[in-house]
Amino acid sequence: MLVLVRHGETEGNAARQLLGRRESPLTARGRSEATALAAVLGPVSRLVSSPLRRARDTAGALGLDVPLEIDERWIEVDYGELEGRPLGDVPADLWRRWRADPAFRPPGGESLAEVGVRVRAACDELFARRGAGARDEADVVVVSHVSPIKAAVAWALGTGDEVVWRLQLATASITRIGWGADGPVLHGYNATVPPGPVS
Repeated sequence: MLVLVRHGETEGNAARQLLGRRESPLTARGRSEATALAAVLGPVSRLVSSPLRRARDTAGALGLDVPLEIDERWIEVDYGELEGRPLGDVPADLWRRWRADPAFRPPGGESLAEVGVRVRAACDELFARRGAGARDEADVVVVSHVSPIKAAVAWALGTGDEVVWRLQLATASITRIGWGADGPVLHGYNATVPPGPVS
């Protein structure tokens, strides 16, 4: 099973900012969310993470006894000049263009179609290594971000990148994609675990 984990809540998430490549630390709630996920993970053979600190910190909080592998393809979308802006400050006409065209690239940033290309390549590689007939039952866990995880779901469903706007994904959520005989199979999406006490 490919288990996709979105990182825990960050200060940027809590402030409702567009958070792409900029580093933003996990909040106390985000650390608690990440720690809570460990209880719902089964045996794990590999742990892969985006290079961004919030993903690596979430991966570390899972407490898995496997080496952490960094894969740049799982990094968040580059928002370019929109990076760090509050969601409410993005002009309405820009939102309309963005939602209508997966190839739309914010100034200095990256399009959702470009995210889809790199994530599909990463998924194809994982699928080829663990594809149909694999006897090892241990999961591959990938800790990433909202846009790459949605792109992976589009890959699993065989849809275009425009579907990402119709998907909601919570922080510290789990999405599961199985290794089907004829291709990937979506087993679960956006599952969350109540965090423990926040200190």
